[in-house]
Amino acid sequence: MTAPTLAENTLDAAVLSVSPIVLPAPDRAVDLRLRVSAPMTGAELPIILLSHGHGLSNNLSSLNGYGPLVNHWAAQGFVVIQPTHLDSRTLSLDPGDPEAPLYWRSRAQDMTRILDQLDAVEAAVAQLRGRLDRSRVAVAGHSMGGHTASLLLGARLTDPHDGTPVDLTEPRIGAGVLLAAPGRGGDALTEVAKGYGFFETTDFSAMTTPALVVAGDRDTSEHLTVRGARWHADPYVLSPGPKSLLTLFDAEHGLGGISGYDAAETTDEDPRRVAAVAALTGAYLRSTLYPADPAWRDARATLTSGADAVGRVESR
Repeated sequence: MTAPTLAENTLDAAVLSVSPIVLPAPDRAVDLRLRVSAPMTGAELPIILLSHGHGLSNNLSSLNGYGPLVNHWAAQGFVVIQPTHLDSRTLSLDPGDPEAPLYWRSRAQDMTRILDQLDAVEAAVAQLRGRLDRSRVAVAGHSMGGHTASLLLGARLTDPHDGTPVDLTEPRIGAGVLLAAPGRGGDALTEVAKGYGFFETTDFSAMTTPALVVAGDRDTSEHLTVRGARWHADPYVLSPGPKSLLTLFDAEHGLGGISGYDAAETTDEDPRRVAAVAALTGAYLRSTLYPADPAWRDARATLTSGADAVGRVESR
């Protein structure tokens, strides 16, 4: 089966976006609310599950965020599904919940719930019915969302409440993108990060699913790690291949502003960097889900070489 044709100019490609789609979840604090974005045309469309970060904004950490990535990916031929996780400020849940404030386990379970209920997602979006390729699924996540994605790709941890090993690997996911994701635990963490418990035991040694790790070389995350920007490369360094690492030059935690258009919380606003992240991540996922597709090779040649390179790529 060949990959859907890439739009020649993704800025002009028509995209539909529908929200909220509500999946009943009686075992969850509230039902699961989604946004679905997709190209207006095309069939056998691959799927990206996108996990938002735990940011300071009121709305971007929800189904309403990450427009610069979502619109580009959908225009490239992906169906992008965005849940609102329980840590979103839009929900204002009880801070006394045992899993609050980051809901690390529930976040990963949200993605499995979506895959279990793709029939309901299709039924809620008339223009999408019969157009999904359920054999080609990827996950992407930014910041805390990167941690969520890493668990689905095979990373492990120990539940800080009862000491049991946790494996939330989702075998239906064939590729991933980790954007400014947390690194290893132990002596790499600050006291603040250790206070969350689950960060301390993060282990990437079983994260075997192919993934692209994206890290900014100025993303020091001093509230979480004592290792500086190198910490965000841990999911690449400490996991088995096949993996690639994209190190973005002069990028901080927002990677130029991927969480939303003109996001005030972005400390390194750079539209060119955001466009490059969207292009490179989309190209990586296409070539990983469709091995004959040259998109990743071509994007690397255009954006990570020469005097105008936005970053560097290494792979193993």
